[in-house]
Amino acid sequence: MTAKHVGPSSVQLYKRLVTYVAPYKGYFALAVLAMVFTAGAEVGFAALLRPIMDKGFVNPDPGFIKLIPVFLIVVIFVRAISGFFSTLGMVWIGRRVVFDLCEQMFRRLVHFPTQYFDDHSSATLVSKLIYDVEQAATATTDALTLVTKDALTVFGLLIWMLILDWKLTLVFIVIAPLIALMMHFAAKRFRAYGESIQDSIGRIAHVAKEAIIGHRVVKTYGGQQQEVNSFSAANRRNLRQQIKKGVIGAAVVPLVVLIIGLAIAAMVQIAIMHAGADKISAGTFVSYLVTVVMILGPLKRLAKVNEKIQLGVAAASSVFALMDHEAEHDPGTRQLENINGHIEYQHVTFKYFRGKEAVLTDLSFEIKPGRTVALVGASGSGKSTVVSLLLGFYRLDGGAILIDGVDIKEVTLNSLRDNIAIVTQEPILFDDTVRNNIVYGSPGAVSETRLQEAVKAAHVAEFLEQLPHGLDTQVGEQGVRLSGGQKQRIAIARALYKDAPILLLDEATSSLDAISEKLVHQAMDKLMLDRTTLVIAHRLSTIEKADRIMVLQDGSIVEEYIYDDGEMINVRYIWSNKSTFVDHVFQNAPHLK
Repeated sequence: MTAKHVGPSSVQLYKRLVTYVAPYKGYFALAVLAMVFTAGAEVGFAALLRPIMDKGFVNPDPGFIKLIPVFLIVVIFVRAISGFFSTLGMVWIGRRVVFDLCEQMFRRLVHFPTQYFDDHSSATLVSKLIYDVEQAATATTDALTLVTKDALTVFGLLIWMLILDWKLTLVFIVIAPLIALMMHFAAKRFRAYGESIQDSIGRIAHVAKEAIIGHRVVKTYGGQQQEVNSFSAANRRNLRQQIKKGVIGAAVVPLVVLIIGLAIAAMVQIAIMHAGADKISAGTFVSYLVTVVMILGPLKRLAKVNEKIQLGVAAASSVFALMDHEAEHDPGTRQLENINGHIEYQHVTFKYFRGKEAVLTDLSFEIKPGRTVALVGASGSGKSTVVSLLLGFYRLDGGAILIDGVDIKEVTLNSLRDNIAIVTQEPILFDDTVRNNIVYGSPGAVSETRLQEAVKAAHVAEFLEQLPHGLDTQVGEQGVRLSGGQKQRIAIARALYKDAPILLLDEATSSLDAISEKLVHQAMDKLMLDRTTLVIAHRLSTIEKADRIMVLQDGSIVEEYIYDDGEMINVRYIWSNKSTFVDHVFQNAPHLK
């Protein structure tokens, strides 16, 4: 029986959170100093009441009475100024902590392996970056502010109560263990509900994002109610967890106040008895009573702060789980430079999950420099996996992939990918200008000459005039302001601008209309020139200029057609002497015979 994994404790998580405040310890020290003055002003006000009563009302002292307004103004002024600086300091630190956490999380995130993104929805990851970070920062700043300021205030007021009457104050101190026990119970519940709330918010974000991105499909198929039902289910789960958390939060403070109230009632009764016996002056009694009332406020906030801390700790658990995830494994040490583009797959075996069937089995083929090889086959046959493995997105389970005789496992991922350009079925465009989408990821200054050449060769120039700002037009989220053909041509221009020796075309024209496909094909012809190209395709028009066509079935090459200047010179049926593909090809494209 395997042992259950136990994550870091609340204390460990909180200590780690506080390290993010450490770079700003100077500002934090100043904020704490301001809090000391704030707490001192609170105690000073309570202490001032004793002489005000004794020398202002019971036994009037004209000289002291004149000074009362001055004393009060000083206390109020110190309270106001110190409160301003303590709050401002902690707000500044809080926003810096959020900034630092977000920055570090995103820096980690963009280097995660592809499998991580396969396993986690984008909406959940965005929720971690926004909601969880805010919650975690609340634990480090808002909670620290309340704990520091209110703890100092409570400590100061308790000292003053002890000075006034230590015997009475013992009643107050006796109830502390009971309050601590309640807080411990609430802390465990708050963390559990906090983690559930984070999960539910991630689910809400996921459902909402899917509905927003797929709004055209939702409308076309009348799926509005289905999406509403999914959203309501996620929203209802979040509501239940929030209410459970609210019940605990609502119960803790009144219970703490009730216990303290009973203690106060006992102390007041004892104080009145002592006052009647002339053991306590009127000023002392009033000061003590006001101090007891004043201490209630910070005690209530301290009882409530545990909720913030535990919610923050739950969020920190989620944040640090992401930050501690291993980055993409990159064991390579060699650099690929000035390559010819000779690609070899040698007995490659791969499966996405352990215990599942292999997606590719003993796959071997070769692409000579400057040649074009097309991979065709039914959906699920492993075509796109072949591309993903060449880009180093996943680790092989067996075999090797070589570029110019070098195993890609020996090559750094950056060096490997610098030599490869890709155009996919659904081109990924960022919410930026056309220009920035074309030069995306290219190091150094933008070469205008190279950019214009790519724009012209990819037939992007033909629709730039229709755009309001030409190359500087914003394309919108996922290129929503452009047609499919326009997006694809920008993706081809991006590949042309990169000018990599190896080109991957993954179903690059499968979703285009005939006119757009013709323009894209013209652009692709220029893109493929003098490059080693691997084409994944269903459409025959995409593969008719290939030097070799290979049919993939169940992760293995089952047929191969070799061409020279458009003429088929060899056919191999690897698994049998019957073809599953060639008849279909010849019926639909007799010119390939």
